[in-house]
Amino acid sequence: MIDLRSDTLTQPTTAMRHRMMTAPVGDDVYNEDPSVGTLQDAMAAMTGKEAALFVPSGTMGNQICLALHTRSGDEVIAEADAHIFHYENAAASVLARVQIHAIPSDRGAMDIDRIVNAVRPNQYYYPRTSLIAVETSHNRHGGTVLPLDYLADLHHCARQTNVPVHCDGARLWNAAAALGVSLKELCQYFDTVSICLSKGAGAPVGSVIVGPRPLVEEARRWRKMLGGGMRQAGILAAAALEGIESIVPNIPDDHRRARHFADLISQDSRVVLDMSRVQTNIVVFSVPGTNDDVLLQACLDEGVRIAPIRRGLMRAVWYHSITDDDTNRAASGVRAAIARVS
Repeated sequence: MIDLRSDTLTQPTTAMRHRMMTAPVGDDVYNEDPSVGTLQDAMAAMTGKEAALFVPSGTMGNQICLALHTRSGDEVIAEADAHIFHYENAAASVLARVQIHAIPSDRGAMDIDRIVNAVRPNQYYYPRTSLIAVETSHNRHGGTVLPLDYLADLHHCARQTNVPVHCDGARLWNAAAALGVSLKELCQYFDTVSICLSKGAGAPVGSVIVGPRPLVEEARRWRKMLGGGMRQAGILAAAALEGIESIVPNIPDDHRRARHFADLISQDSRVVLDMSRVQTNIVVFSVPGTNDDVLLQACLDEGVRIAPIRRGLMRAVWYHSITDDDTNRAASGVRAAIARVS
């Protein structure tokens, strides 16, 4: 079975398991786990930020960052298809107690003028606009990446309006690879970033928050409050360190395979697929006239698992253990499934 439902499906490599087994550990709630410390120092240096904090999940990372920048009753500007808006159980309204001002976009890049206009006037009957949240690469837009010139304009807008920017960087390594830049170059445009370790780096668990040291220290308090204070977490940090060293450099291969798959299935005239959106490791396509459940089952019967990202729209995602041969077989399986149900 070739499982392309998500890049969270990675399995630890042999090298990763060995590194986990031999990792030096301590109690991270006491800030005494050396492997966690090594990971945090490495991520801070890699992103050009003052400090970093290891957290159990990307959702926790995002929600902590929203809370760091806001007060109860504030408003966060975010793209209408953002992960924090669709897939985090309305946590912003419960934890930070803020509301999302959603701005639609074509590929995840909110229009700068619309952002400026969305910043609330300083009147007591409006919520305070306390944060602009972006996502790159963008999941629901099919792995699209925010261009560097756009990020520069966004950064200028944020400074002019005095509103900080948080980046949901669940797939930030994919964005960096697509743009051909370092994480540091990308992160200069953001005040805080949450970076997933179980996607690009293929680790079994975890994300990292990066940002200014005072905010990261406050994030540690939030992490504890939310039950995310782990003890001998170095076992997990060691897996992430191995992934950063041995898996992240090969991310361009995931992008190449995703585009090859897209090329192959788009040869079927029944497939609707915008190749300009295949920028990273995600391929989103539709087969008009087919039932989602029937198509998914037909793919499963052909040995391929994909998932709907919304009604009528399918998603396939690449990660380090999906090979060239897997990609070819997946494309053949999907095309055979389409032929059966169309």
